Amino acid sequence: MSARFLDPQVLARIDGLELLARTVVEGFISGLHQSPYHGLSTDFAEHRPYLPGDDIRRVDWRLWGRTDRFYVKEFEADTNANVVVLLDVSRSMAYGRTGVTKLDYGRYLAATLLYLSRRQRDRVGLVTFDRDVREVVPPSARHLERALHALERVEPGGPGGGGGTLGPPLARVMATIRRRSIMILISDLYEPPDALAESIGVLRGAGSDVIVFHVLDPSERAFPFDEPAPFEDLETGERMPVVPGDQAERYRALIEEHLATVARRMSETGLDYELTMTDRPLDYALLEYLTRRRALTRVR
Repeated sequence: MSARFLDPQVLARIDGLELLARTVVEGFISGLHQSPYHGLSTDFAEHRPYLPGDDIRRVDWRLWGRTDRFYVKEFEADTNANVVVLLDVSRSMAYGRTGVTKLDYGRYLAATLLYLSRRQRDRVGLVTFDRDVREVVPPSARHLERALHALERVEPGGPGGGGGTLGPPLARVMATIRRRSIMILISDLYEPPDALAESIGVLRGAGSDVIVFHVLDPSERAFPFDEPAPFEDLETGERMPVVPGDQAERYRALIEEHLATVARRMSETGLDYELTMTDRPLDYALLEYLTRRRALTRVR
């Protein structure tokens, strides 16, 4: 696979999210989650005493030779699961100074994760939301194509009424998806950290595994502007004149403090958190995260 397909600016010009997902996923690791039940697999879990009716092929004869007792090997069983991607489509996600908007990057990320999950035979679903839930594709083994079509139709939300919050739409999601799932939230997380932790923590109510991808444009962190100009809040439409030379250092200090606090609050809430910049190739971002998640899963 040519690496040029993995550059975000090139991805922005690719039509067909399924093709994109296939391109990015090719060669990735699989089997990101395991069953709480024991079965047949390659990962040893534990021994248990032999019971009448057990298959004698599962008896650990070496252990019998050392203990003179019959024990059966138990293994971790790979399983399928509900995987639901929650994509923030609020107006602030429409920002992009590097050639690809946060929303487009989020769409590519969502398509890739859905395709990867379906290849693992998971049931996949999609929810798009701004101040309210915009579209729901319920998790199903047959809904990958439907979810990809929904991603192609995505447009950023309309202005007015103040900034959106995650709480109400995520509460609605939990009211419709009651089964334990892997919930993947993709958003720029423009809320106070404590409010974020409370809103996103709702997703863990049914025992779901929650992953948060925090998507930002590099300019939102580095603030490379040097000319006085009016800056607009994309959520509310409010405009404010800014002289960057007087504000740049203070802004950078505030955004770094915000990001550190968000990461800490996500960790305290028991969520997997990943900060992703839109100038970073998707293959690098996903491979690093999925490898680390696999290692953390084994530790847990």
